[in-house]
This record gives sequence, C-alpha cells and structure tokens, in this order.
Amino acid sequence: MAQFNFNYKGKNFNIDAEICDNYFSRARGIMFRKKSKPLLFLFDKLNRQAIHSFFCIPFIAIWFDEKKIIDIRYVKPWKISLKPKEKFNKLLEIPEGDVNFGLLKVLIQK
Repeated sequence: MAQFNFNYKGKNFNIDAEICDNYFSRARGIMFRKKSKPLLFLFDKLNRQAIHSFFCIPFIAIWFDEKKIIDIRYVKPWKISLKPKEKFNKLLEIPEGDVNFGLLKVLIQK
C-alpha cells in the first residue's frame, strides 16, 4: 500500500492505494473484484496505453504525468477502450464504494 496525494478542483485527496507495478497486477486491475481498494498503476515511461472496464464495477480513472493530472473520467462497466488526452506514467483507479469516489464523481460532473 502507498499513500498518494493530489489536488483536484481545490480539494486535496489522500488516497491509500494498492500498487500495480508489474505486468500481472496491471493486467488484472479491478476486474472481478466486488470490493477493491484504489489501485495505483506505475509505469517506467510515459505512454498512452488504453484501459478497458470489462468485468469491472464503475470507477474513477485519473491519469498523471508525475503529480500533474492529465485526464480524469468516470468509467462505467464494459467500455472497450479509454485513453487519456496525453501521455502518462501513473494511473489511479478509484472504485465505486471507496470513500473518495462520490466526491470525485460530483467534481467531474461540474
């Protein structure tokens, strides 16, 4: 577990996240998990790798270049391919049910 901090629309978030830094942990993500902690995906270099939401509960995806937010989206189940606007090296997935999910969903929709 790791503590990950960021600001979004004037709100400070401190997220306890499970680290996904190898092929297998990144490939599984939150698939097939009814309850999941937020996941922090770490990449060695900047990329625009797509994600999907097959077999996932709804989640918030936040792409970062280090600490700078590149893109943020509410992701519904069964989306085929989602890519951020720019290259990233960190991806934070916050699943529905997490304490931060509701506030982030409201902020995204504003």
